[in-house]
Order: sequence, then structure tokens, then C-alpha cells
Amino acid sequence: MSRELVDRYADALVDHSRLVIVLLLVATLVVGAGAALGSAGEGGIGQFETDSEERAALDEIEATYDTDDAVVAQIVVRDEGGDVLTKESLLSGLRLQQEMRSDESIDATLRNESGVVGLENVVATAAYYEDRAGAGNQTNASTAPPPTLDQQIAALESRSDAEVESLLERVLAPDAETRGGDPYQFLPADYDPGATSADARITFVFQVDGSAGDADPQAAYDAQVEIDGLVEERFDDAFVFGQGVTDDASTRAVGDSFTIITPVALVLVLGVLAIAYRDVVDVLIGVFGIGVVMAWLAGAQGWLGIPSSQLLIAVPFLLIGLSIDYSLHVVMRYREAREGDLDTDDTATGRRDPTAAMRTGVAGVVLALAAATFSTGVGFLSNYVSPLTAIRDFAVLSGAGILATFVVFAALVPAVKLEIERLLDRFGRERRNPAVGVTPGPINRALGAAGGLARRAPLGVLVIAVLVASAGAYGATGIDTEFNRTDFLPEDAPDWAKSLPGPLAAGDFDVRENAQYLGENFRQRGQDAEAQVLLRGEITDPETLRAIDAATREANPDDAIADRPDGAAAAETPATVLRAVAAENDSLAAAIDARDADGDGLPDEDVAAVYDALFDAAPERAAGVLYRTDGGDYESARLTVGVQGDASAQTVAEDVRAFAASIEASAPVSAVATGGPVVTAVLQDALLETLIQALAVTLVVIGAFLLGLYWWRTGAPDLAAVALAPVVLALAWLLGTMALFDVPFNSETAVVTSLAIGLGVDYSIHFTERFVDERRRHDGLDAALSATVAGTGGALLGSAATTATGFGVLALALAPPLQRFGIVTGLSIVYAFVACITVLPSLLVLRERAIERWAARESVASGGD
Repeated sequence: MSRELVDRYADALVDHSRLVIVLLLVATLVVGAGAALGSAGEGGIGQFETDSEERAALDEIEATYDTDDAVVAQIVVRDEGGDVLTKESLLSGLRLQQEMRSDESIDATLRNESGVVGLENVVATAAYYEDRAGAGNQTNASTAPPPTLDQQIAALESRSDAEVESLLERVLAPDAETRGGDPYQFLPADYDPGATSADARITFVFQVDGSAGDADPQAAYDAQVEIDGLVEERFDDAFVFGQGVTDDASTRAVGDSFTIITPVALVLVLGVLAIAYRDVVDVLIGVFGIGVVMAWLAGAQGWLGIPSSQLLIAVPFLLIGLSIDYSLHVVMRYREAREGDLDTDDTATGRRDPTAAMRTGVAGVVLALAAATFSTGVGFLSNYVSPLTAIRDFAVLSGAGILATFVVFAALVPAVKLEIERLLDRFGRERRNPAVGVTPGPINRALGAAGGLARRAPLGVLVIAVLVASAGAYGATGIDTEFNRTDFLPEDAPDWAKSLPGPLAAGDFDVRENAQYLGENFRQRGQDAEAQVLLRGEITDPETLRAIDAATREANPDDAIADRPDGAAAAETPATVLRAVAAENDSLAAAIDARDADGDGLPDEDVAAVYDALFDAAPERAAGVLYRTDGGDYESARLTVGVQGDASAQTVAEDVRAFAASIEASAPVSAVATGGPVVTAVLQDALLETLIQALAVTLVVIGAFLLGLYWWRTGAPDLAAVALAPVVLALAWLLGTMALFDVPFNSETAVVTSLAIGLGVDYSIHFTERFVDERRRHDGLDAALSATVAGTGGALLGSAATTATGFGVLALALAPPLQRFGIVTGLSIVYAFVACITVLPSLLVLRERAIERWAARESVASGGD
């Protein structure tokens, strides 16, 4: 957009301002209709896959094994008087199960067989079979039907407290063989094997996934919330943990956050705008422009069919910040032109009429707005290379919103302001509102000090900035890049938030604390709480079975792999299944005994025959850990490994790979670590790598754009490096701060860095463009720099203060993702402004002095010739 083109655009805008208003309002209605007529719905973060050994192994498992795809929730009962193994507590657990089964909405989601399983069931089942045996009923243990829930309750009720304690001694004995499952899987990791008391126990709830396609099993999730209510009524200290409960808590935390934050943000932002504008009309015009941009955003989302997700919460905040920035530049440039502070020729024109002032103001700012729009748009559209659907949607919607912001504030808002100014002028309303930072005052002095520092010690400013950036870059090398799902769970609200009046008061959110307790004390169930190991090769070799057993028994207690109370890894393997089924099936036990030379309960020869017996005795359990072809050959084995729920995906992947490697080193098989947490770690690493590549591409593309822009406009391509350098330095400051305060750099915060680059380049372009214009009008560097710092610096200050305030209040949010987004974004804006007002003027001064020295040397050289 050349100077002539800019002038023609400004002429067309002021000459046809009413037509511009009508056309853009009609366009707003058309685009905004997409919010009602479009197909946007609810969506999640999205799924994606990468080609990896771990993914291939998981696909093989899903294709060849009878995997359990149930939705899983956990009920944890804690420290009821120091013991949760009393008769009363166990009966309460069974009666809770009765309530769940009697509730139609809950029961409809429960698996028919073993929908709810806990230690209370194991103990009551043992009591039931003892009663049958005592009554002379010698039904074979392998064929007797399991007791119903009513029969379990009756068997336990018939015993005294002392008899229940004696029963617990038999059931929980380390060498006991019990029906109903391994009792240790329901007890905490610090439980002392054989003890008849414990401070906590866990019950698993297995639900049917009734969703279609990739949709969430919402009925199961809703039932989990209902179960949580029943648990609170029945137990003094207990909780339910599951995806439905965490989703409910996260939704309520986000809602409560915005209930608290919205009025605070509104007051602060309007307050800063009032200080910056000092005029109600201009504030209202700015708010009107923001409203139109939000209408375009909602409409674009509908027409493009982009589903809502937590990630898209960032887009309105981004556009509000960008809108405030654009509005301040348009209004302040108009004010400067109106008061005669912005002269475009050698003769000062004095105070202009509204039409001439808007023509001059728009012509002076629209090119910078267009360049900032392109660079900011590139910064966000670069995320489209992400394999995550939601991040691609974020990129597209951000790009559409940034374009809408440019259209609204480069055309509609100037036209509306011009018509209002003309109207007020006709009514004789004298409006003398100088631009912020131009007139004498504290803001002008502060900006002048920054500009003066750049003129007096530019090299010192640059050295300090580079040293801080170097420290930041060094700190960034140790920044946490791990993905931990507990980091996304809401924290309990602080006391001040709970004490707010009426609807502003925050609720209780202990889901994060519960997740940490669960992860530290129990083996969890479900996709995110279990890893898997796929073994291929000589599956029936006795060494393979011994290696599996040894790896399970020699687990490191400091690993992310969950432990059983006896110290072994909480894993389901061919070895554990053989022992468990043999305890209930006499024929399998006999087959193992005939081949067990060392008495460890596992065959030392003819393993294939024992596996055949396992399939005959318990085909479903056998099919969960062994893959047998139609020809009867055993091709692979699957190990399901419980992991700590509060461990990061990367830590889980590392420890499960070590577990697999220990088996592979001792047996003639290959072992591949896979499963939900491991694949999540692989995908997170791939995603983070993609986002870093996108940031690099962003810098390259923006650099190339600025190079072409300044080469075309001024014949000085080096201005591109000058404009981009503060952005890179500010980004290094930001990453260093994140490392200092342990803010992780993951797929969430990596997206925010795009905003840092986008707004940083926006600030640099505005400042550099203004300096180029001022340098053309002034003979001296000092005068041009002072005018730039006072004029554009004031607008940038108002924009940065308003936007950083709007984002910064998110630090009060109860949802950690919102907190991190607000803190990181607020810091990025502050750093971008500081770099623009200190580093950029210093670079411009150093560049001018270098040009002068070069010109002087050339002059001397020419004179010498």
C-alpha cells in the first residue's frame, strides 16, 4: 500500500463515510447471522495420530485383544475413625451399591457384570461362600454362581464385628486364595499386607460407553456426578473421581471464574480506557467497535462450523486486546491531526476540521494497521500446521477475527467517529482532546524519559536487553515441557473467593486434591491411568514368563508405575492371571503344579499347554493378556500396568519403557511400551515440536514480510531486522520468566507465545511506521524520535495497559488453564511494550548513527578522490 494508495483510501473513506457505515453494518448482519444459522457446536481438544512404534503397538492391541472399553470411575472412602475395614463401613459400601442399582439413570450406565467392584464385595463374597460351606453345600468353587448384592449384604450382616475381623484376617492374608478378585487392588500402596485395618479403600465403577462415534459418553458422565452426591450423603470423608466429575468441576470453575473476573475486568478495562481517552464518546465508539468484532467472530465461527472448545476462550480476549490497540491508534492519530500536532507538509496547518483530520489520521495509520494485521494473522495462522483439530480451528478463527478487526477499525470505526465528530461540530460542541502522551504530564514525562534514555545510552540499553534475553534463553532450556493432566484440574477456591456475596461466591473444587491423593495412594483404572506393554516373540518360552514375573516383583517404588501393597507393580500379566485363575480353578492349578519345579506358582516347562488350560478355564481373562491365533499359536502377550495418576505423561512413558526394557533384556521377546499415557506423551512431544516449528516459521515469514515492506517503502530493508529484534528479545524474556516461575511450556502455553509474537510485531510496526513518517518530516533524529515516542508511544501505553489488565485479571481464575493463559499473556504484552519503548528506539538511534558515520566516511572518501 503505497503513500498514494493510502491517501486515496483515506479520501474514499471520508468522502463516502455514510456508505461505508451502511455497507459494513449490512455485512455485520450477514456475517453475524452465522451465529444463529451456522453449525458450530461443542467440541473437545480433538484427536490426532502420529506414526510411531507406540501407536502401532496400541493399534495391534486393540485389533487382537479383548480390551475393556468401559468408562471407569473410582470411589475412595477415607479414614472413617481410622479404619475403613469395619463391618459398618463395608456394609455402607454395599448399600451404596444398592442405591446406585436402584437409581434408573445410574443403573442404565453400569456394566451388567461387575459394574461396581470393591473390597466390600470381596469380603462379602468370601463370607457368602463360607456360609455355604458351613451349611454343608459343597458346590465346586469353580462352578458356583457368584452371590447377588443382596446375598453379599446378608452374609456380612449375619456376622458380628469380631467375626468380620476374623474374616478379614483370612481374606487379606498374603498367601490367601480368595474368590471375587485380588483384595490388594482395592487398598492403598502403604497398606501393610495382612493387616485388618486401613485408612482408605477404593471401589471401581465400570460404566457402559453408550455414545455414538467419537462423542463423549455423557450419560455415564452425568451418572458419575449423581454417584458423587450419593457418596457425600453416605460417607463423612469420601469422593468420586472420574471424567464426568472432573468435567463438571472444570465447567463450574470456569463459570465461577468468569462470574468473579468479568466485573473486575470490566471496571479495570473501562477505567484504563477512560484515562486513555478522557472522553465518553470515544470510549463508547471503541466499545461499539469491539461489539461489532465480537459479532463477526461469532458469525464466522458459525459459518465455518468451528465447534467450541476451551482453547477458543483465548480468541475473544485476543481480539478485544487487538481491537483496543487499533482503536487507540485510530483515535489518537485523529486527535493529533485535529490539533495540528500531525503535520504532513512543511507548514503547520493548525487545528483541522473533522474531515481533514480524519483524512490525515487514517492516511497516517492505515498502513501500519494493515501490516500489523498481516503479521499478527501470520503469527496465529502458523498454528494451522498442528495435527490437533482444535488448534487448527483456533488458528482459522483467530485469523478470521484478526481480519474482521482490521476491517472494523480501519473502516467502520473511523467512519462512525467522523460522522459523530461532524454532528458535534455542527452543534458547536468544542472538543479539544489531545492524544495521550502528547501534552505535558506524567505520561509524557515517562515516555520522554524512555526516549531520552534511548538517545543518551542506546548501546547500554541494548546490552542490558540482550543480557536479560540471554539469561531468559538459557533458563528456557530447562523449562518444563511435560504434560500432566492434573495441571488442568481446578484448584480449590481461596477463602476470599468463597466469602464473596451471593452469586459471586465460588464453589468448592477439591477435584485436583482428590486426583493427587488418588494418584499417590492407589492404582487407578481407565485409559489415562493404565499403560500397556506388548510382547512379541517366544511368548511360550519359560524365560519369558519368569522375566515378566521378575519385572513385576522388582518394580521401583519411586517410579510412576503404581505399586501393590506387597511392593510388586500393579500390573495384570499372564503371570498374575495364571495365579489368580488357579486360585479359583482346580484343573488349572493342577496343570501348573505338574510343571512348577520351583514352587512359584508358574510353569517352568510346557507353558503353551498351561496357556491352553487357562483359555479353557477363563477364556475372557486369558484373551485379555494373551493372543492365540486360530491355529493355536501364541503370537503376543499384553501387560496392563497401573500408573500414578498424578505423574506426567512423559514420566510415565519413561518408566514404562524401562519396565518393558527389563523384560526384553531377560527373555527372547521384544517389548514395546504403549497405552494411553505413553501415546499421550508421544503425541504431546510431537505437538510441541510442531508448535515450535510453527513459531520459527512465523518469525521467518514475518521477517520476510517486513523486509519486503520496508525495502519497498523506504529502500531500507534493514528496518525489518530493527523492527523484529525487540519481538525476539521480548519472547526470550517471556520464556525465561516462565522457567523462573515453573510455568510449563506445553501445547497450551506454546499457543500463547503466538500471541506474544503477534502483538509484539504489532507494536513494533506501529512504532517503526510512525518513526519513518516523523523522520521524513523532521531534519533531526531527536525531534523525530520524540514525536514518535510521545505520539505512538502514548497509544501503545494505553493499549498495553488496557490489554494487559484485561488478560491479567485471569490470574484470579479458579481454572489453572485460564490462570496460566492470563499470566503468560499479560506478561507477553508488558514485555512487548517495554521492548518496543526502550529497545526499538535504541536500535533506531544506533542505526541512524551508523548511517551518519557511513555517510561521513563516504563523504571523506569522495573528497579525497
